[in-house]
Amino acid sequence: MAHRASDPAPRDRSERDAAGRAEPLISRADLAGWIDGPGGGRAGGRWPGDLLGLPQHGPASMATAARRAGALMIDWALALVVSNLAFAGDAIATLLVFAAMHVVGLTLLATTVGKALCRIQVVREGTGGTAPVHRVLIRTALLCLVLPAVVVGPDGRGMHDRVAGTVELRM
Repeated sequence: MAHRASDPAPRDRSERDAAGRAEPLISRADLAGWIDGPGGGRAGGRWPGDLLGLPQHGPASMATAARRAGALMIDWALALVVSNLAFAGDAIATLLVFAAMHVVGLTLLATTVGKALCRIQVVREGTGGTAPVHRVLIRTALLCLVLPAVVVGPDGRGMHDRVAGTVELRM
C-alpha cells in the first residue's frame, strides 16, 4: 500500500507561522501549481474575460481566439488585395494598408471589415466605448509587430490589447 509523503520539515527553526507551527519552504500547492498551465488557476479567472467582469457567453463576452484569428486573416487578405492592386504587392505597403484599415476602422466604428464579419468589436476596457485614437495607434503598432498579439495574459487578452487598454468583444 502506498503512503502519502509528508511535506519536508524546515531546516531553519525561525521559519514558523503565527501559531508557532513549522512551515515548509515549498508546499504541495506550490509544487502542483504547474498543472493549471499558463494563466490557469486563481490568476486566470473562471473563463476568458472573467477578470474584466465580462459574461461567459453571448454578446459583450470576450471574443474567442478562433474568431479573432479569423478576423485577422480576413483583414490581412483585404490588405493583400489592396496592396496587390495599388502597390504591386509590396510587403511594406501591405503592412501599412493593414495598419491604416485598423486605425480608421477601430477609431470610427470600433471594428474592421474582418472583425465585423466575425462579429467582433474592439472597445475600451471598463467603459465599453470606442477606444480613443492614441490607444488605437498603440494597439495597431503592437499588432503589426506580431509577437505582442501572440503573448496572451491570464485575462485572455493579447499584450497589444492589455497595453492599449482595449478588449475584443462579441457583437
